Amino acid sequence: MFGLRAVIRNAAAARVTAATTSRRSAPALVARRYYSEHEETYEEFTNRYVKFFENVDEQFELQRGLNNCFAYDLVPDVSICEAALRAARRIDDYATAVRVFEALKIKVDKPTQYQDYLQALKPVMDELGVQTKEELGF
Repeated sequence: MFGLRAVIRNAAAARVTAATTSRRSAPALVARRYYSEHEETYEEFTNRYVKFFENVDEQFELQRGLNNCFAYDLVPDVSICEAALRAARRIDDYATAVRVFEALKIKVDKPTQYQDYLQALKPVMDELGVQTKEELGF
């Protein structure tokens, strides 16, 4: 009986070690794979995400695209935000449209930049009936 417990304990320890080892090695493989790929310009980045949001037809894809877009170390262009707002209203996801502005507010360096984005997106906001969190009273 004692021998069986030792075998089970060793097998469990081997599984944990294998799981942690595979998780540690995976990011290194991903980093190597992306390292040699083509770097895209800001215009290419903008065009890619505008096209992406123009073709979105479900909430999951919209939110995934926004998460990916805002994960980069840059503030998305006004045209990307406009395409994302239009996609959110097209699929009837008002909450995500409001969250686009929340993400912008966090992403910009200065409050004046956020005001510039609001001013640039004001016609689209009026057309689609989208308000910011502050305008909604939250």
